[in-house]
Amino acid sequence: MRRGSKSTCLRAAFLFLSACVGETLAADPTLHEKLELLARAYPEMIAEVGKDKLTLRDGGAALPIDDGRRKSHAEKLASGDIEDSLSQIYPLGACARPPAADFDPGRIRSEALMKRLYGGSAASIRRDLVSVDWFGERLKVTRRHGVAKALQAVEGELAARPKLKRYLVPSSGTFNWRNIAGTRTLSVHSFGAAIDLNTGFADYWRWSGGGKSGAAAYRNRYPLDIVEIFEKHGFIWGGRWYHFDTMHFEYRPELISIAKQASASACR
Repeated sequence: MRRGSKSTCLRAAFLFLSACVGETLAADPTLHEKLELLARAYPEMIAEVGKDKLTLRDGGAALPIDDGRRKSHAEKLASGDIEDSLSQIYPLGACARPPAADFDPGRIRSEALMKRLYGGSAASIRRDLVSVDWFGERLKVTRRHGVAKALQAVEGELAARPKLKRYLVPSSGTFNWRNIAGTRTLSVHSFGAAIDLNTGFADYWRWSGGGKSGAAAYRNRYPLDIVEIFEKHGFIWGGRWYHFDTMHFEYRPELISIAKQASASACR
């Protein structure tokens, strides 16, 4: 064998694999790339991605991207910054499997950013609520950042699949200014940007003996066709979380965009 031919063959093999399964070899986006996708998801509010801060269009102070603190997973859930909220990549697709320990993409949130995006009080959120038809129900969600339009588009696609209706209605709720159970952190329901489906098919880590640890046996009873349609329109699913909440969907288009750029598939 000629000198260097071994490395040449290895490079050729790598290029062949890249061409055949390029999506599986895609590198995770950098933090800056994630922040750019975040800004594109909320152009009405995020004006600029700086080195250390996000500049918003509401005239308020810029938000720090990273507070500089090293945190445990529990601490990220309790007081995550913007960098923390983007640290785990959400996987897409019509597959579901038990998530790895503490894999909660999207459940870690920057409450400071959420309040700037949607409003900092129940009263301010209510001013932007509109009614959306949900299989004959009228649900209140925010009109900000296209949430109401996205949920109406989800309903339109799901309505074409009547066999799925029993999983969808009655809805277990949309807007509700409240903390997540057992925490001091606001639920995304507080911002009018989340929906819970028919609780009769729901599985939730706290109901499954998880206690504080979340070490509960994973279970899902919702058809994954529903999940795919929600994801198509910018919603993430609580069934992807280690601390699972299978009836829960919330509008997080930045995480969907990051998942697409990373080719993050739930089926691999």
